[in-house]
Amino acid sequence: MNNKQLKKVELLIENHLHGAFGVDFNNCSVEEILDVSKKLLKRGIGGFFPTFVTDTVENIRKQTEIIKKAKSMQTSDMSEILGIHLEGIFVNPLKKGIQDEKLFLTPNVENYKLIEDDFIKIVTLAPEIDEGLIEYLKNKGVKVQAGHCTGGDLKGVDGVTHIFNAMNGINHREKSTTLSALINDDVYAEVIMDLVHLNKDILELIIKSKTENKILPISDCLPIAYSDKFEMDFCNKKVYYDGKKITSKDGTLAGSSLLVDDILKNLYNNGIDGYKYVKNLYEYHNLDIKGYIYLDENNEIVKIEKGE
Repeated sequence: MNNKQLKKVELLIENHLHGAFGVDFNNCSVEEILDVSKKLLKRGIGGFFPTFVTDTVENIRKQTEIIKKAKSMQTSDMSEILGIHLEGIFVNPLKKGIQDEKLFLTPNVENYKLIEDDFIKIVTLAPEIDEGLIEYLKNKGVKVQAGHCTGGDLKGVDGVTHIFNAMNGINHREKSTTLSALINDDVYAEVIMDLVHLNKDILELIIKSKTENKILPISDCLPIAYSDKFEMDFCNKKVYYDGKKITSKDGTLAGSSLLVDDILKNLYNNGIDGYKYVKNLYEYHNLDIKGYIYLDENNEIVKIEKGE
């Protein structure tokens, strides 16, 4: 089979990835993250943003240095570490999900400076409790995403983190984060397309509501995925994998059990082409990662090309 008969897609990007293969980016070594990056490229994922959940200031600073060191040691057979996505700390306790609210900080410049680093490229926060951090981050060129929040005012943010999940949904009498994200053509929307966090009808609603170039397919994959474990510590609590979804002991849905390559394959097999949104991540971050994946008629990756 030649390349002309194959579906050609840009190398995949993970905008929101907490880990995989038993490796947790909040608690990993340089060697572990380098090993993960090799495994990701073999799956057609050309770049990723290691994503931190809420943690102590000390540990976030330590893990930031570890990830930066790993970045400096990467080779051509690895998925590129593109920067850190800080999901935790500055979110609303009312939409904490499984995150540890005891470690939350008010989103202001003073608190951000406790963990500030130029390698932090995305910050998820709750705009309704913001005390000047959004403006500060925008001036620094950091992407600001509304997530784990309740407010409907998205002024100043670049996008929303896993739309519908950990935010107020649609109410026909009130503004909400979800509704504002759907109708605002300037705001990007992360979408977990694993058909667990969102059902197919909601995915169709997002696709019909958002302009095509503002949809960002993500995994929100957790460290327990693609490992031999069925329970693991995450966010200072146990999470459990039942073969399909990952939850806390009380049943709260955590991140996904799939990486973005499997998510997009499964989605395509369910009649939705999520591959067409991959290019949006390149535009969102102004990325220049040269390479493609080639898919056969069964949506299996049969060839990966990555430029130098």
